[in-house]
Amino acid sequence: MRKRLWLAAVAAVALGGVAIAQAWPPLWIKPSPPAKVGDNLYYVGSEGLAAWLVVTSDGLILIDGPMEQNVAGIEANIKALGFSLSDVKILLNTHTHFDHAAGFARLKADTGATLAASVGDKPLLEQGVYPGSEDVAWLRFKPVKVDTVLQDGDTVTLGGVTLTANITPGHTPGCTTWTFPVKIDGVVRKALLWCSTTVAGNRLAPRPQYPGIVADYRASLARLAAMQADVFLAPHAEQFDFDKKRAAMARGKPSPFVDPTELGRRFAASRADFEAELTRQQKAAP
Repeated sequence: MRKRLWLAAVAAVALGGVAIAQAWPPLWIKPSPPAKVGDNLYYVGSEGLAAWLVVTSDGLILIDGPMEQNVAGIEANIKALGFSLSDVKILLNTHTHFDHAAGFARLKADTGATLAASVGDKPLLEQGVYPGSEDVAWLRFKPVKVDTVLQDGDTVTLGGVTLTANITPGHTPGCTTWTFPVKIDGVVRKALLWCSTTVAGNRLAPRPQYPGIVADYRASLARLAAMQADVFLAPHAEQFDFDKKRAAMARGKPSPFVDPTELGRRFAASRADFEAELTRQQKAAP
């Protein structure tokens, strides 16, 4: 909800509305210690913006590079877990909004890792801008070269761990939901890292953020509703109740991250939110 309200203000700027100060929720840049989710998965982001570290026998995969202000904290968390930055071999992205991609240029330079991204989001990463926000200077970010271009269903494998790219466009043209195995309490589970199907500041009508965005959202929501996973993860901590789950784990409870029913609940709510926002924008159109 906080991101939706904040990005609505951003959208007003992009549409030529009233100017707002460069600001973001404080939790986005508040450092957070690393948190173990599974034997091969750690949360290494800030209190508000997620970054995920997948551990393999041949090195590390880092998913998402939030804002530049987050990079120092992410790198400190990687080191706190006993790894070197050079252990990061592959960088992956969920989507190209600046709060999930602006740190990639520095992370890539610091780690020497390669960056893999969807064909739909590749040009946005390499231009450092999201469609519709070109005139908002502080929404731009340092461009970063994509080394490997991914299509729907492509996989990324390192050290025996395989992640599958499920392209679920709408939130961005190449929005990528990742599925991969994670070992929790001795059992290998299927994790799903949701790209996002929130509308946030996207224009749906009358001038869509990009052509076909409404059809993309609906197709992605239908596809995600049919998927199954034991562990639901997201690019914002609040979107998967990270604080509550982290606290439960600290109390020695069975892993709260394992909940095969969470996926269905989240996507049902997201579908309802999308249709309500589409109706609102259509009614508000001149």
